[in-house]
Amino acid sequence: MKERLVSVLLSLALALFAVSGAIAVPILCRPFYYAHIERLELSERTGWSEDVIRGAYDGVMDYMFKGAEFNTGELKWSESGRSHFADVRVLFRLDVALCAASAAALIILLLLSRRIKPHRFLRFGPSFWAGAGLLAVFAVIGIAGAADFERAFVAFHSLFFPGKTNWVFDPVEDPIIYILPQTYFRNCAILAIVMIAVLVAVYLTAGRRKKKEEARPTAVSASP
Repeated sequence: MKERLVSVLLSLALALFAVSGAIAVPILCRPFYYAHIERLELSERTGWSEDVIRGAYDGVMDYMFKGAEFNTGELKWSESGRSHFADVRVLFRLDVALCAASAAALIILLLLSRRIKPHRFLRFGPSFWAGAGLLAVFAVIGIAGAADFERAFVAFHSLFFPGKTNWVFDPVEDPIIYILPQTYFRNCAILAIVMIAVLVAVYLTAGRRKKKEEARPTAVSASP
């Protein structure tokens, strides 16, 4: 019974770490956004310098993770826009917390597995089931996003911000929307899915099915 429980918990921790970690990377890696300033020609499209764009982005991210007062640099903002970023801050911090918690759980479970060997369901290890579950879920999400990213984008906001419309920015009141185009969020999603795909491959390989060990013949001593 303990072996089965450890196996299930290990699979869940592996899956949660993969998802939360893949989401956290584009969120926390500011250079990933900075690279989009030139790639998406944001300065040319908005008329703002790269320093102004970076300042607006950094102001929001400092609010998200450093406890700074909300600001968008030299760009103006509305109370509605600020309230949306407050909602986003809750989700971002929750993701980072889940990443840290799942990493800690993995360390504990791996240490525990030295004494209690995880059960191999159908002879597949816990990592295989974590990878298989992620593969199934994100195959569906990836197909849906590739088919119509805009529709998936709207569905995402409707799911995580139910009953709210403050995520629909008025460019006049919240011009920061000009430097956060859907293409950037699409690339964040692509990066996260690629990272998850790599981890899925690692999980599936590490937990691959083991062949039944062939019984070894027992030596019989001849009677004198």
